[in-house]
Amino acid sequence: MCSTRCQPQWCCGSSPQRRDGAVVEHFGFREEMAADGFASLARDDVGMNVIFLRRGLDTLPADQRDEHTAGLILAFVVEDLEGELARLRSEGVAITMPLTDEEWGERAFQVRDPNGVIVQLVDWNAPTSR
Repeated sequence: MCSTRCQPQWCCGSSPQRRDGAVVEHFGFREEMAADGFASLARDDVGMNVIFLRRGLDTLPADQRDEHTAGLILAFVVEDLEGELARLRSEGVAITMPLTDEEWGERAFQVRDPNGVIVQLVDWNAPTSR
């Protein structure tokens, strides 16, 4: 497979344009394009778009039209994890998973946007070999 871009897409409520605020406000994305039932958000430094689709959209296959966001985590690797945690708290964002340290070197915390998308901020500090 030769892929040129990654574009995660979520089916959400009745109006993606009104529900993309958390990703824009707190994570620096901007609306790149929008139409009835569709909003594509971009951020130049991550090389991908995040797309929100209205549930029930006729362009989706019938077996997907009424699905709702579930089971997917949108993770961003960041350089200053504690700084991002402090920033989001100061902006009133609810932290849904506290900062955790895993034995394999991952440190992460999570928030959930109004669409139900889990957003995880993470850094990697690989354990030293013994």
